[in-house]
Amino acid sequence: MIKTEQPAAPADVASHYDELDYFYRDIWGEHVHHGLWLTGRESRAVAVRQLVEAVAKAAELQEGQSVCDIGCGYGATARLLAAEWKAKVTAITVSPAQHAFAASLADEKENPKYILGDWLAQRLPDSSFDAAIAIESSEHMPDLRQFFLQAARVLKDGGRLVVCAWLSREDPQAWERKLLLEPICREGRMPCMGTESDYRALAAETGFDCVRFQDVSREVSSTWPRIAWTFFGKLIGNPRYLRFLFNRHARNRVFAFTIFRLWLAYRTGSMRYGIFTFLRAPAKPPFDNAAPAS
Repeated sequence: MIKTEQPAAPADVASHYDELDYFYRDIWGEHVHHGLWLTGRESRAVAVRQLVEAVAKAAELQEGQSVCDIGCGYGATARLLAAEWKAKVTAITVSPAQHAFAASLADEKENPKYILGDWLAQRLPDSSFDAAIAIESSEHMPDLRQFFLQAARVLKDGGRLVVCAWLSREDPQAWERKLLLEPICREGRMPCMGTESDYRALAAETGFDCVRFQDVSREVSSTWPRIAWTFFGKLIGNPRYLRFLFNRHARNRVFAFTIFRLWLAYRTGSMRYGIFTFLRAPAKPPFDNAAPAS
């Protein structure tokens, strides 16, 4: 597992998204995650929707089910699940800017319901959700094991947890760690970047069975060249970008260079992207070692 020397606290993650709020919405739009290119010819809007569709399919969502969207960003995925899958969605983000934007689009039905808070500290009721999803949010958790424990606590027995995760290759070389993976974690406010095996092991320790893993690295990798070209165009045409990049007080301006690191990390195979489907195993009854009655 790739770890940063000074793990990002939830406040650092919130600060990252709050400071970059304008740029994320200007470049990414409401979906702040990878797209899934199934043919390679899709627009980015279609590709990001296809990733949400893949997550909903993996979660086996049905009308009326309760779903928790962990790290919901601007709430676009939550809104799709509520509108098109008729799910009852609770969505949580640590970023005040993201929460304010999502809440501004909320309807009178309060579905989705948006919560501003730290997933690791939330107190949602036990066994209250049929499914939970985490699209590129587990990387921001300072304690990945606790991320799984919280999910296990709020899910019903047999509930599904679908995690879309940025992953490191299993045995990265020293140059990959130094030049790509560790800077990406540090600049993206990610305390760690796990491998497929790390996620499988932590899930098993915390009461989950991994029923499926999809390596979609090739299908999502088009995200970064497209984002890079979009960013370059904005840099030329929008003075706000240049002012931000040259503002020495902007803590997160370095993320502009991280975009190109990510592009290279996928090109070299240093990074992978996986969709995990975990099943919340039923709690085992206490072992009774009393002697049977004669």
